[in-house]
Amino acid sequence: MKRILLIGSAFIGLIVGAGFASGQEILQYFTSFGMVGTFAALISTVLFAYVGMMMMWLGSKFKATGHNNVVHKITGSGWFGNTLSWLIDVILILTLLCFGIVMLAGGGSNLEQQFGWPTWAGTTLMAIITFLAGMLRIDAVVKIIGNVTPLLIIFILIIAVFCIFTLDGSLGHLNHLAQGHKPAINNWVVSGINYVSLNVGLGASMTFVMGGNEKNSKIAAIGGLLGGFVLGLMIIVSHLAIFSKIDVVGHLPLPMLGLVNEISPILGFIMAIVVYLMIFNTCLGMFYSLATRFSDAGTPKFKVIFTVTLIIGYIVSFVGFTDLMAILYPIIGYFGVLMILVLIYAPIKMKMNKKRGESEAPAE
Repeated sequence: MKRILLIGSAFIGLIVGAGFASGQEILQYFTSFGMVGTFAALISTVLFAYVGMMMMWLGSKFKATGHNNVVHKITGSGWFGNTLSWLIDVILILTLLCFGIVMLAGGGSNLEQQFGWPTWAGTTLMAIITFLAGMLRIDAVVKIIGNVTPLLIIFILIIAVFCIFTLDGSLGHLNHLAQGHKPAINNWVVSGINYVSLNVGLGASMTFVMGGNEKNSKIAAIGGLLGGFVLGLMIIVSHLAIFSKIDVVGHLPLPMLGLVNEISPILGFIMAIVVYLMIFNTCLGMFYSLATRFSDAGTPKFKVIFTVTLIIGYIVSFVGFTDLMAILYPIIGYFGVLMILVLIYAPIKMKMNKKRGESEAPAE
């Protein structure tokens, strides 16, 4: 049970980065639709539970050390399989780099809003601690990511309870204000799907690697299912919290942090640290996964690739957190739909392979 909880927590921690923990993603993908955004969040919950389960299970099944061997095994051989595998590989590589850049920028925005630090200071600190953690072994990385997550869950529950008991204004008025914000996607159904596909691209590589670190495929699958389900509940609760205080925090780059500051400046200080750690979780996961795509973790080649891509990400991150999210997220989300379709097809493909007597041994 402890292993299941750690895997589930690590999956949540990987997905919950700058955009989610700050509330900016929730505002753009759900709250901007008003109360209807709750149904979009329910769609995301179901999809997250499924893809979390499948990615962890596949990673464990194929003893994944990177996303490439899993993708090749799912898509199969032949012209179509090789082309699809190549396309997914390219999408995941670009996604990892783009999200890593956004996380670095988010670290700067977090400390700027809460403490008045210059953006470059928070971003530089994020780059340094990501570099140091990236030199560790994969099991240590999983523990770091998994153990930080419960702190954010506790804070989100505190925020939700506070917002429910201090709700001020009619639902109609709040709904009108919420719908005044520009959504990332114009349709709430597509938005709920796009948000998951966006994060599948974000989390696929590291989730496969984390699954590959678990010998028991059943434990990996249950951990992924639990993590995806709890993540969905966190989306719903966060959306309702921001919706209830949209008039107060809707204009902020980090709405969730603004909500906590409404409760208590002391809690706001702690929440800023927690959000920063969650951003660090995702940032580490992105650059770590990117490096494992081209080399084995812990090798000299891995460390060189990890360092070089981190430096590139650091330079590009100064475009700005909110601007980067608005530009990159919807595009990556549409590409991620392909990954979801592949994950739906994966168990069908594996059953077909079994019937033909093909081996399910890990891909070389």
